[in-house]
Amino acid sequence: MSRIKVGIVGSAGYTGGELLRLLIFHPQVDIVFANSVSNAGKKVYEVHTDLFGDTELEFSTEFHSHIDVLFLCVGHGDARKFLEANTVSEQVKIIDLSQDYRLTANKDYQHDKFVYGLPELNRDEIRGAQYIANPGCFATTIQLGLLPLAAEGLLGDAIHINATTGSTGAGQKPGLTTHFSWRNNNLSAYKSFEHQHLQEISESLNQLQPGFLPQSEEPLMVRAGQKLHFIPQRGAFARGIFAASYIDSTLSQRQAVDLYKQFYENHPFTWVSDSNVDLKQVVNTNKSIMSLEKHGDKLLIVNVTDNLLKGASGQAVQNMNLLFGMDERMGLNLKSVGF
Repeated sequence: MSRIKVGIVGSAGYTGGELLRLLIFHPQVDIVFANSVSNAGKKVYEVHTDLFGDTELEFSTEFHSHIDVLFLCVGHGDARKFLEANTVSEQVKIIDLSQDYRLTANKDYQHDKFVYGLPELNRDEIRGAQYIANPGCFATTIQLGLLPLAAEGLLGDAIHINATTGSTGAGQKPGLTTHFSWRNNNLSAYKSFEHQHLQEISESLNQLQPGFLPQSEEPLMVRAGQKLHFIPQRGAFARGIFAASYIDSTLSQRQAVDLYKQFYENHPFTWVSDSNVDLKQVVNTNKSIMSLEKHGDKLLIVNVTDNLLKGASGQAVQNMNLLFGMDERMGLNLKSVGF
């Protein structure tokens, strides 16, 4: 097949940097432009210093449609503004890493051509899509821990979730809660019971278990919060998400493990472990690894992912591979950091 020509908008941030790191070494990709208005003229490695020696590519203000796929690594709300302000050829596929086109229930952001890009849920639809809405990092991690149960209609009225994310989840722009002296040796909760990713999690679960999210005049966020009791936390580490969810369940330990392994047996990045999992198993990889434990009538699902890879740029490359008929693992044979 011919090589894929790629353009990236918003390439100076964390997700843009991870995307560049993956695509520079992708065997079927040529990067045509890496758009960054604030860094135009600089070498990519002057901002993403880990790429020193790997590329001489420069940031530019360039944007055109002489490409095969456009990645939007911009802030929430900015992807829609960009597409409204710029004409993109209908021949160009788009992968948006913001939240702007993820929700079908939010009519202000709805776009008929966008497919929700969670391969473990929508792989066949992704293959035939034109535009992809890449899932959020918390949403990816939590959904992967719950999809097998939803597929069997086994989710009840209360799902309790505690998930901790690294500081890169807040983006590259410095803030009070991302400053090293505040974050280090610290732990805090935020957006308890009302995190924005509840909405996309609920839509995906409802896709597999119709009626999980009841029809109501209440806003989607309210309905999601009535079912999903989610406590997000800021961890004192740079990257990764550790999510622990539990529900009431009549499944035995063996039945639960068998259900999960069967659900994910044809998905190359999602694994079910018979041992406890830890974050270092997945950092710097596109893997999602989970374990299950039965305690009385409670089923505990622990899942770990790298928020910048499987939760963002790695999943975006996985989606690109599917869009262009390639093995979804191509360019994603990454190793964890070890100990």
